[in-house]
Amino acid sequence: MIQNLTALFSENANSMQSSTIRELLKITQQPGIISFAGGLPAPDLFPVEILKEITAEVLDSDSAQALQYGATEGEKHLREILLRRYQKEGIQAALKNIIITTASQQSIDIISRIFLNPGDTVVCELPSYLAALQTFAACRAQPAGIRQISQLEATLKKLIAENRKPKFIYLIPDFQNPSGTTLSLDERITALRLAHHYNIPIVEDAPYRELRFEGTPIPSLYQLDGTGHVITLGTFSKIFVPGFRLGWLLAHEDIITKATIAKQSIDLCSPVFDQKITARFFDRGLFEGNLQKIIHAYRQKRDAMLDALDRHMPEGVTWTRPQGGLFLFLSLPETMDAKELFQLALRQNVAFVLGEDFHCDGSGKNTLRINFSYMSREQNEEGIIRLANAIKTLREETGKRGKGGKGEEVETVKR
Repeated sequence: MIQNLTALFSENANSMQSSTIRELLKITQQPGIISFAGGLPAPDLFPVEILKEITAEVLDSDSAQALQYGATEGEKHLREILLRRYQKEGIQAALKNIIITTASQQSIDIISRIFLNPGDTVVCELPSYLAALQTFAACRAQPAGIRQISQLEATLKKLIAENRKPKFIYLIPDFQNPSGTTLSLDERITALRLAHHYNIPIVEDAPYRELRFEGTPIPSLYQLDGTGHVITLGTFSKIFVPGFRLGWLLAHEDIITKATIAKQSIDLCSPVFDQKITARFFDRGLFEGNLQKIIHAYRQKRDAMLDALDRHMPEGVTWTRPQGGLFLFLSLPETMDAKELFQLALRQNVAFVLGEDFHCDGSGKNTLRINFSYMSREQNEEGIIRLANAIKTLREETGKRGKGGKGEEVETVKR
């Protein structure tokens, strides 16, 4: 065995952090555990039988190309399909503005590779997507967190004064992971105004945007921009199937050019076979109906979880009420520690993810993220009952009772 391997690893490699969620999933796969931990789509919603037919069709009619290497930018037909969907939102873009990636996680990695040097600063939300924070850490970047868009200008001024002008602003505007909250139109306009004024790109991570259960859709940052300041990331993982590992990056052509070069050094191209199957699923006119089926199922699961929270959670616990997506966020009284709760919850055979892991500044120790898409409606209700019992036990053990209301609407949640 090589001695002192750590000394041989690159500084980037030694900056990498393991995924708390991936490690946690090993525990939550035990029999009897109700897991709210992962951001997993419901497998019973995968269109398995139709995909069997389409897979056979692709192999019968297009195997020579489907099983071959493809263009780094992705299959032209699939990119055209995505562009037509954007055009329905009023977004005018061309093939030069879009590249297919190996899911949106690769898009985050690519953007980080082409923008970040060690020591660079990224502005992100508090809390923010854990895997994005991991990617920034792997590049040895320094994230600076904001809880509300109203704090963005002061944060930018402070960082610029310290000679730490951010390379980009990372936002998840719709049904954010982990909080489930959504940026208002005014907040989006404010973020864009500041991006334009300070000449800083915005990375708009939009994996959940199409999973809206209620309310009126708000224009995307890309749609509102029109100047090339916004880089939008999309994925089929939450709105189709995650196993295909397909996503896309929509941006100014100069960014796409750099992204293409970066992707060539990573995997040459995303799976052509998966792209062909996905495109044919669209061609059959099946995508929109399948998406509506997913939305309907997740709406029911969210409602079951919110109803259980309203009925069973003790006083002092608050939570967001997302209008879409996969997650909601709980806050315990500040005297309680979610790490202690996690162990108590496991004894009740229910699991969640610590909210602290989503905070780049180490805050959020009394918070937790729970997912409502993976488990059944019945399991969502039972899991909340178990979680509430664990919280009551923790409250008794600490001897302190928190103060506060019950659930709070997403519009009133401070970001």
